[in-house]
Amino acid sequence: MKAGDVISVYSDIKGKCKKGAKEFDETKIFLGNGISELSRKELFSGLPELKGIGIRMTEPVYLSPSFDNVLPGYLFLQNLPSAVVAHVLNPQPGEKILDLCAAPGGKTTHIAALMHDQGEVIALDKVSNKVEKIRQNALLLGLNSIRAFCFDGTKALKLEMVEDTEGEPPFLPESFDRILLDAPCSGMGQRPNMACSWTLKEVTSYQPLQRKLFSVAVQLLKPGGVLVYSTCTITLAENEEQVAWALRTFPCVQLQYQEPQIGGEGMMGAGLSFEQLKQLQRFDPSVVPLPDTDINSLRDTRIEDMIWLANKDCIGFFIAKFVKCKST
Repeated sequence: MKAGDVISVYSDIKGKCKKGAKEFDETKIFLGNGISELSRKELFSGLPELKGIGIRMTEPVYLSPSFDNVLPGYLFLQNLPSAVVAHVLNPQPGEKILDLCAAPGGKTTHIAALMHDQGEVIALDKVSNKVEKIRQNALLLGLNSIRAFCFDGTKALKLEMVEDTEGEPPFLPESFDRILLDAPCSGMGQRPNMACSWTLKEVTSYQPLQRKLFSVAVQLLKPGGVLVYSTCTITLAENEEQVAWALRTFPCVQLQYQEPQIGGEGMMGAGLSFEQLKQLQRFDPSVVPLPDTDINSLRDTRIEDMIWLANKDCIGFFIAKFVKCKST
């Protein structure tokens, strides 16, 4: 393979392909054709430091165009459910908002934009280079209301005024009008995802962390304030079971209906009532029959049905909205 050659690209589903292999007959999925930017020798001699474009795709199997660097100061590309979250939170100008697990900052910047950049948006993440990414995105979009800190969200609550931290974490109880907890999760709703290397232990490890973060969020929220909990996964344990646990553990919070309501209702199995399940939003791409759909057959489809299909053909995602009814 030389630079400029036309190349077919496949995904090695099971991770069996050895570096330098001349042929490969294991399980693979065709992703499309492209033109090589580098020779085979340049690719392999440059690893693992080599970064950038190796193959420029000219005939991808996915028809969506690339939005990389398209009006970067004006547009921020998000999955549909990720964009819905900030609208469900419904931040208002002048409010103090906390994004408890904020990186890389897509929802943070959306919140600030919905507030017309008036008020204060505190963004926390415990990984320093991710926090830097939040700051870069805020700067790129010209948003001045965002303050990002490298801080562990589970330690964001301080119970007494030991020293004045001048608006930096940790924070005193009931300091925020609205809080977004887009919790760390197993990420099983992310797609396309060609290979799955999760273990059962990994998938089940997130529930305790999510509960720690939720407990902190409830205490940091003002009475009358809104708390939105979201994940990009599809497991009952990280979604509906967490809602049921929260309602049992914190009598001061109540589940709320969401606006806009684009996803489906919650999944049964966690002991929530039918009414409560209707108050949740679960985005489940498995309900869309697209793999068996002939694209040409969609030409005569009603616009409402096309919108329904488009709204459902997204990543797997979950949203729950709570209001804090009384002080803790």
